[in-house]
Amino acid sequence: MDLLPLLTVLLLARAAASLVRAAVARRRQSRCYLLDYVCHKPCDDRKVSTEMAGGLILRNQRLGLPEYRFLLRVIVRSGIGEDSYCPRNILEGREDAPTHEDALDEMDAFFDAAIAELFFKTGVAPADVDVLVVNVCMFSPAPSLASRIARRFGMRDDVAAYNLSGMGCSAGLVSLDIARNTLRTRPASVALVVSTESIAPHWYTGTDRSMMLGNCLFRCGGSAALLTNDPSLGRRAKMALRDLVRANIAADDEAHASAMKRDDGSGRVGISLSKDLPKAAARALTLNLRRLAPRILPVSELARFAVHSMFCRKLILLPHAKQTHGGAAKINFKTGVEHFCVHPGGTAVIEGVKGSLGLDAYDVEPAVMTLHRWGNTSTSSLWYVLSYMEAKGRLKRGDRVLMLTFGSGFKCNSCVWEVKGYMGDKGAWAECIDEYPPETTANPYMQNYSWVNDIQGDNLLV
Repeated sequence: MDLLPLLTVLLLARAAASLVRAAVARRRQSRCYLLDYVCHKPCDDRKVSTEMAGGLILRNQRLGLPEYRFLLRVIVRSGIGEDSYCPRNILEGREDAPTHEDALDEMDAFFDAAIAELFFKTGVAPADVDVLVVNVCMFSPAPSLASRIARRFGMRDDVAAYNLSGMGCSAGLVSLDIARNTLRTRPASVALVVSTESIAPHWYTGTDRSMMLGNCLFRCGGSAALLTNDPSLGRRAKMALRDLVRANIAADDEAHASAMKRDDGSGRVGISLSKDLPKAAARALTLNLRRLAPRILPVSELARFAVHSMFCRKLILLPHAKQTHGGAAKINFKTGVEHFCVHPGGTAVIEGVKGSLGLDAYDVEPAVMTLHRWGNTSTSSLWYVLSYMEAKGRLKRGDRVLMLTFGSGFKCNSCVWEVKGYMGDKGAWAECIDEYPPETTANPYMQNYSWVNDIQGDNLLV
């Protein structure tokens, strides 16, 4: 009897079994669960109404009438309501001379409230944290903020701490990626991801229009999230991370300079948002979704898109095709996810993503309402959007949530979560969720400064 065929079959079977075991091991190793998260709600005495925001602008004696009109128009069109928050030094009129302590006080108020609440909610102790990832774009003290947190909460001396700066509004998902990859090397571990921004020392006091926009859009806030790859903890997790994709087009000069901290030429530093930003965002979004789509969409939708795209290309060659056909093919992302967590960077950002993904008003309502209630809180914004969905009872077990954010560089990062457990906490929205969406999001400044609508020619990125 020839044993060679039998031996070959046995070897192939053994190899296949090894591959299956390796795949299962990799899957177990890459597990990443969201235990819980907290969005920071600053003290009420730090609220800044649109009237106060207008007053902050008017007290800048360097501005002329054109600049006043420009900024008032930005406020009117910003989509931000009456209850967002500012640092104390700005409310006290000290924005021209911020101190290092102002920035640290802003950070400590967030740490002491949100991180402490997260430990209390989950029952996880600071000593249980194996990985700590902190991101704050425009503030990088020494010792680092990660060290400040580790000291403040008495974490272990072997905690793997990472501190990110200069990564822009998309750093929250960069931190998530770092935490996930670090957990892969540490079985049954817990990671704390902290996302916020420092506003106190970064109020722009010059007259460059591209650098004034940040004053109107950015507000105080922050988030803290606990992640784990421990299956025993995963059983009580809220969500599981299914995929994460990053796109960075910093090699392109225009994209790199579209959102940049720089000197305005008069010695005043601020964040410049150029006219190239929408184009950079569109390109980064396209690259990101091109990589994400095959991972999360059903084969039927990918096949439909491929056939439709081929059909559209043929139609372009035919006379009058543009008049008789509805346009280019679009992927229907609703076949792969049920909810969309869009970065509330501004009304233009939300509307741009809405059009690109073919979303409706219901899909972007969480982002619009987050912008209205909290403003743009930079890297933590996505968690406020998620919290809105949870507070509204939208998230059911098995639902998938797409998080999508943009940041300087220029970057577009995305991730997909699957709801695993109960999600009904109202979180930071508890006191106001029943008021949302409001009957109108009209800005009170619209009534007092309606004349700004008559101004033409201002290219606004809001």
